[in-house]
Amino acid sequence: MAATTKSKKKPTKVDIISKYMDYVLEHEHTPKSVYKFVKQAKFEEKDFYKHFGNFDALREGIWEGFYENASNLMNNNEEVENYNSREKMLTFFYTFFEILTANRSYVLYVLEEHEDHLKNLKQLKGLRHNIKSFATQLIEDDNDEKNYSFLKRNEKIYSEGAWIQFLFLLKFWKEDKSADFEKTDVAIEKSVNTIFDVFDNTPLEKVFDFGKFLYKETMKS
Repeated sequence: MAATTKSKKKPTKVDIISKYMDYVLEHEHTPKSVYKFVKQAKFEEKDFYKHFGNFDALREGIWEGFYENASNLMNNNEEVENYNSREKMLTFFYTFFEILTANRSYVLYVLEEHEDHLKNLKQLKGLRHNIKSFATQLIEDDNDEKNYSFLKRNEKIYSEGAWIQFLFLLKFWKEDKSADFEKTDVAIEKSVNTIFDVFDNTPLEKVFDFGKFLYKETMKS
């Protein structure tokens, strides 16, 4: 009986992302070409292009993967379904930054790779869309429960605010030197409560408290 040749397992999207992140951390630079990357990773170019058109798409895919992981963790928690929008936003940011912390070495490298700050943020394009969509859904759910139109929040403004809020938290987390990134957790709580308070037209004590917190932390840096 003739011997059968065992077919080589094709790399998944997650496999390729994992190999890419390892490559960047081990070499301290991004691959020069897809050819050189796949050769070291020991799979074929066609396997790479099955999932990504180029390295830019892969880099965006990594951040989108972080978002998907955070969303899945939230969706698998039955308690989250009963949370209000404020609690869901808090839970999302706590979860997302835990995932970033688990991948901190890679994240810090790619966010500081180029001197041009905007060039480093280009990879967040897909993530921006996802976070804005998430925020929009939260506001739509809240607006559906309001009987009067003047009580409803502007979904476009709020979703853009959520993205700006994320960028602030990302910068804060990058520079956070506290144990277990405790100050980032405080920043998440204060920033989420503040933005909801602003949109709810509640007293501005928390805005003032948040401003004092940011000023204090900025002066320390």
